[in-house]
Amino acid sequence: MLGPYREVLARPGALAFSAAGVVARLPISMVGIGIVLAVSSLYDSYAMAGRVSAVFVVASSLTAPLIARLVDRHGQARVMRVALATCGTGLVGLIAALLAHAPEPVLWAAAVVAGISGQFGSLVRARWSHLLQGDAKALHTAYSLEAALDEVVFIVGPAAATILATGVTPTAGLVVPLVATVIGGTWFLSQRRTEPPPVPHHGSGGGSLVAVPGMLVLVVVFLAMGAIFGATDVATVAFAEEADRKSAAGLILAVFAAGSMVSGLLYGARHWVRPLWVRFGIGMVALAAGVSLFVVVQSLWALAAVMFVTGFAIAPTLINGNGLVQELVPARRLTEGLTWVGTSLGVGVSIGSSIAGARIDAEGSHGGFVVVVVAGACAAVATVASLRTLRAAHHAGLAAAKDAEAAPGDVEDARPGPEDEPRP
Repeated sequence: MLGPYREVLARPGALAFSAAGVVARLPISMVGIGIVLAVSSLYDSYAMAGRVSAVFVVASSLTAPLIARLVDRHGQARVMRVALATCGTGLVGLIAALLAHAPEPVLWAAAVVAGISGQFGSLVRARWSHLLQGDAKALHTAYSLEAALDEVVFIVGPAAATILATGVTPTAGLVVPLVATVIGGTWFLSQRRTEPPPVPHHGSGGGSLVAVPGMLVLVVVFLAMGAIFGATDVATVAFAEEADRKSAAGLILAVFAAGSMVSGLLYGARHWVRPLWVRFGIGMVALAAGVSLFVVVQSLWALAAVMFVTGFAIAPTLINGNGLVQELVPARRLTEGLTWVGTSLGVGVSIGSSIAGARIDAEGSHGGFVVVVVAGACAAVATVASLRTLRAAHHAGLAAAKDAEAAPGDVEDARPGPEDEPRP
């Protein structure tokens, strides 16, 4: 199973930028729950915790596509060093505001600055696409590896944030992501040899990628999927607190991510014949079915077990979603395209955590898990209703890739097709 992963990591510079990307991505799994834990402990309000977390995620999500477009035009290091400094300053300000027990608007302001960070997951995948261009099988393996590493981040991050916030001090869960942002981001951006070359801006730039057929579908579905994750985070913390085991919340969320990591590694070790749009639809429906069970569990052990099994649907669905982006958008704007789905996921997380926080204050953790179920149902319905659109966009993307092969001089709009690979 590990053979394909060893092969892609043996490419020059691959292991170094992938490892640095893991460290740089650690904050995405820690800042959200770190804010929830700190605010709920210091201000005794899950609704307020959800709002501050939502402000951070919305700021990150709204600025990420702009940062990604600048990255595609000017290069990763040139743009992201500024974003890295801004994010670090915002996190320092947020920690200071929490320690000073500042008013909620001050926390919002610090969260906005901290959210101007860019998405290192998109940068890593763009490097893989540049390094493995023309090798669809290897790229499938690389994307699967990154999905599994995302889950490693979500295994370590929430558990570490919870242990630090409950065992040291409420703001300790935000200190580690601050350090990871600075160290991991600097390490990643220092590796210039594997950085994709920028594509200078000419003309209008082709308009918004959301207008590309199929992209709006992915944006909507990832929005609903993010709401599942955001509501699950907050509801799990509340559920563990009701059981007088708040420190177990991070471990339970880590189990959720562990199921996803295992499935991601298994999924990426083989190459599939079914089109991406079919696999994406199956995975989204399976995820919605699994999270619908969260609302009926009665113990932490039962919740952990259900989360582990349900987690098997996460990584393959994310892998297929990113693969569809690879098919749909022009190669010169890949970072921006990948960032759009990441942005949608982030906005969904903020919506889910905010709504779930309000329902938890009113009804307890059960109200939060009801939000999870509703988000899952919305994601499944949106996916099933859009399969025809995804199918048409898939075939259009493959046709564009073949046209680009027939006219090798037109490389800017080449769209590698992950499905153009031999049957196993």
